[in-house]
Amino acid sequence: MINFSFNDIRLRNKLLIMYVLSVLIPIVLTNVIFYHVTATNIKNQKIRDANFALEKTIGELQTVFDEAVGISYHFYLEFGFNEIMNRTYDTPISYIEAYEAYLRGPLSIYSQTYDAVGKLTIYTSNDTILTSGNIERLTEDVMREPWYRSFNEAHLKHPTVYFNKGSFSMIQALNHYDPESPYTHILKIDLNRDEMSTLFQHSPFDGQLYLTGPDNRIAFSTDPFTFLSEEEADYASIPISEDMIPFEMTLAEEYMRGWTLHGIMNERYVLEEVHKSRSFVLYLAIINFVLPTIIIALISRSVNTRLVRILKHMKKVKSGTFEPIPKKESRDEIGQLTMEFNRMTNRIKSLIDDVYIADIEKKDLELKRRQTQLRALHSQINPHFLFNALETIRMRSLMKGEKETAKIIMDMSKIFRKSITWGQDWVSIKDEIELIVCFLEIQKYRFGDKLEYTIHVDEELRELTIPKMTFLPFVENASIHGIEKSPFKGLITIDISQSGDDLVFRLTDNGIGMDAGKREDILGYLQQEEEEGRDNVGMKNAYARLRMCYKEEFHFSLESEPGAGTKVEIRLPMIY
Repeated sequence: MINFSFNDIRLRNKLLIMYVLSVLIPIVLTNVIFYHVTATNIKNQKIRDANFALEKTIGELQTVFDEAVGISYHFYLEFGFNEIMNRTYDTPISYIEAYEAYLRGPLSIYSQTYDAVGKLTIYTSNDTILTSGNIERLTEDVMREPWYRSFNEAHLKHPTVYFNKGSFSMIQALNHYDPESPYTHILKIDLNRDEMSTLFQHSPFDGQLYLTGPDNRIAFSTDPFTFLSEEEADYASIPISEDMIPFEMTLAEEYMRGWTLHGIMNERYVLEEVHKSRSFVLYLAIINFVLPTIIIALISRSVNTRLVRILKHMKKVKSGTFEPIPKKESRDEIGQLTMEFNRMTNRIKSLIDDVYIADIEKKDLELKRRQTQLRALHSQINPHFLFNALETIRMRSLMKGEKETAKIIMDMSKIFRKSITWGQDWVSIKDEIELIVCFLEIQKYRFGDKLEYTIHVDEELRELTIPKMTFLPFVENASIHGIEKSPFKGLITIDISQSGDDLVFRLTDNGIGMDAGKREDILGYLQQEEEEGRDNVGMKNAYARLRMCYKEEFHFSLESEPGAGTKVEIRLPMIY
């Protein structure tokens, strides 16, 4: 299995990867995202503008129809007009008088005032009314016309829009005041097609407009390729490609129900502004691409060339050729590295030629001399001689019946043997307690009945390991400095227990104690780094070893009062 590491890639390739990941890809992505976001924003804005333009066009178209509806409702609700139309005239003169008095003015005013009104015609079945101007007879031929049949079949009370062969008409029955009248009156307003054509041509919508009826057939369009014949084209037949954006709005009025204004806009027009700025975006991308490329190429060449030159000279040093690199004026890190390499090369060559070999020979001789001295010192002390001497004294004491003396010598031998044993820095609590018992027995032999001691150790803690001779120096200090100077019988209590995850060693004596000043002096001495020639050396050594072994996890406390004894507590993390 091959373990890949980025450090295995050559510097030139690293710079190339850095260029691709940090310059090329970000520039390409930035320009692509910028172009896409810009195109999307412009497209959305154009769509919003197109919807607004379509709403404006449909509002203007609605205004045209509303004018025709307003005229029809005027005649529909005008009582005087309806009364004249339903009246039976005895002579033509009486009708002409009524026409001139009441009908000519309104009929001519509406036709001339509203540009949207092309022609206003009232069809009536009243035979006593003369046909002239805007009034026509409702004959059989008229009733057979498509617009009349469509209106008559619909039975609508409100105005209705009728479209046929490119012409719009607004039709309204005039029977509001006398529905039981024997006469029928129909108002037909033909809208001005030129006015509607102008309305569509001046629409702010940038695209083709199609006005469709309830049957979805095109009634009006701005598309020059849409040809209206006898039968209007179906809007569904208009081809809409993928680059076309369709719009649709329905006319809301009751009389225009089913009529819809459609708009089709070419997406290329929507993105026309983006396409206009495409060259600018392209030039900007080229600048963003070429300029960093040139800068990075120059920096890469500057770094790579000089590092390769240093590497070549380092390989020469490996083969024993101490050739300095030709100096060039450069103050960057590589230039400083070149200067230091030349200085190092000259220094190594000087050491090899003048000092290095002689110094190595001298140090080798000195090392051999010190090793010889150390072996000589080791050979001068033979612990077995001391053990044999102590054993001889112990046996002699037994032969003379001095069993107590023999026991003390055996305890002293155990202490001596354990203290000089090499290679065993950690011992069990059981072994440490055995060593403490030996020491206390010796002290008891010395003081007689003046010293008593008690030791309590939790059974499950006896196999825990601690640094060798951790507790003994503190027991020794309590015996010599606490009990020996006391005129009373001394008692040393040792308790080893568990508290949470800590091993707790408590040592209590009823000796002479000490005041607060002495206590602070001892604590300060224990925490000093330097050695001082004074008492409590064993306790300081034990404290220093505990601090080295347990670091911040070691806790030590000392409590004492004059005449009330001393209490030492040591907390250590439990190690099995």
